[in-house]
Amino acid sequence: MTHPGDSPIQGLVSIKVGGETFGVPVLSVQDVITAVRIDIVPLAPPEVAGSLNLRGRIVTAMDIRRRLGMPPRGEGAPHMSVIVERSGELYALQVDDVGDVLWLATADQEPAPITLAPEWRAVCDGLYRLEGELMLVLNVERFLTLSPPQSMAA
Repeated sequence: MTHPGDSPIQGLVSIKVGGETFGVPVLSVQDVITAVRIDIVPLAPPEVAGSLNLRGRIVTAMDIRRRLGMPPRGEGAPHMSVIVERSGELYALQVDDVGDVLWLATADQEPAPITLAPEWRAVCDGLYRLEGELMLVLNVERFLTLSPPQSMAA
């Protein structure tokens, strides 16, 4: 995707979650689907919303809001799922809305600000300044790496 003299470009699928804009690397995205039934998975970590069936494949649904400490989505509020792949497994990132694919120069990406909450900094590769808003670049690999369950010992 580079031409002589041009800086490298990356494609990011723009998503909205709780009024925030994130960019998911386009090469990580397998599909975008509308809301479907999600079955609860007993004893799953809290950020796992459950599982869904995508054309015969079982997909783990991830609650971005819970993972990032955001308030839950309102009952009946519209949502979609962005299907991503990691190590041969499919995951559905639950988002409020999906926007366009943006092709941005990697040289324009800035580091995540130090004022960003630690749980957000841990899963973001940086940000882009778009017209009127900031877009955080989501690192899918780190986002899908769940922390081990906390010990029940007091």
